[in-house]
Amino acid sequence: MALSIAELVILSFIIVWSFTKIKVPPLIGMLLLGVVFGPYVLNILAPGLLAVSGDLRMVALIVILLRAGFELSRKTLKRVGGTALLLAFIPAIFEGVTIAFLAPFFLPLSFLEAAILGTIIAAVSPAVVVPLMLNFIEQKKGTRKGIPTMMLAASSIDDVFVIVVYSALIGIYTGQQINLTFEIIGIPISIILGIAIGIGIGIILYKIFDRFNPRATKRVLIILAISVLLTHIEHLIKDLLPFASLLVVMAIGFIILEKREKYAHEISAKLAKLWIFAEIILFTMVGAQVNIEVAFNTGLVGVLIILVGLVARSLGTYLCLFGTAFTFSEKMFVIISYLPKATVQAAIGGAPLIAMSFAGMNTAPGEVILAVAVLSILLTAPLGAIAISYFGNKVLESEKNA
Repeated sequence: MALSIAELVILSFIIVWSFTKIKVPPLIGMLLLGVVFGPYVLNILAPGLLAVSGDLRMVALIVILLRAGFELSRKTLKRVGGTALLLAFIPAIFEGVTIAFLAPFFLPLSFLEAAILGTIIAAVSPAVVVPLMLNFIEQKKGTRKGIPTMMLAASSIDDVFVIVVYSALIGIYTGQQINLTFEIIGIPISIILGIAIGIGIGIILYKIFDRFNPRATKRVLIILAISVLLTHIEHLIKDLLPFASLLVVMAIGFIILEKREKYAHEISAKLAKLWIFAEIILFTMVGAQVNIEVAFNTGLVGVLIILVGLVARSLGTYLCLFGTAFTFSEKMFVIISYLPKATVQAAIGGAPLIAMSFAGMNTAPGEVILAVAVLSILLTAPLGAIAISYFGNKVLESEKNA
């Protein structure tokens, strides 16, 4: 396993340098590296590394969401918070519902199976969106209007919403005893509790830091450890008390930035260094989950469904931006930024197949769902990252020149 990690790190640095030279987002190269090294192409990654890839991806995602939290200023959120909240729900609903109604006509799926597919595909990828938005914040592009901060907040809540809906649908499909009312109520509860718990933990942490004054490195390790524990606790008690651990992670950063800005900047600087390694792990491990053969099994039909879903998502995104102070170009940038798929699709794309197998059901619909989920990553992650970088640099106003 150590050898595989060493190989990925060395090759990733070469890829980052090469892709930067040709002005292509380096994360695309890391995704492709994971695909090629993964079990579905060359199969040269150690089995032990693949076995723990889910945990590694979660830790890497926590690192990037913590960085995002330390950039969520209250002033900016107050200005764009309403729009961010709309973006967290409406585009995903538009896309998911469109796929749910469209897919049964073109794929061997029932309406409920198509709805499950729709929830999986409807999630935007924070793994793609968040790092790019952080880059724009560092360059002070779009920050005067709070566009990158808005996208950080919206993309994270979008994922929570989609995953909760998916969990309810797969439970109904496999015949589990699902309390639909509890699941529906659980969506706002999960979001509100996640934010509240994060703020509470953030307050406790900065007071502990005031009292004992640990070095910035120790603060980072403490926050990381707590964040990992919270993601584990979320799964243990999800049926009793739903809360969104990923929102907890971001809220911790937000409250420390709000109350102790000096701590926030020190911790953020350490996380930025840690992200150099975490980024390699996240994108290569996501790439390693991609089964190209399975993706292409759906052919042009899968591409058509994904594209129509993206059109519906774009319409929903535009409606959320109606009446805002953003220019037409800035609205187009937000729409483009909300297209990439990767994180959720890689994490739960194969989950319906597993659930159907455990329930003794026909697994063919699960294979179709997995194929479309993987195809959505291949289509949208690389192109989305390129488009976000290109249009962001062209469209977003630099605060230095504002």
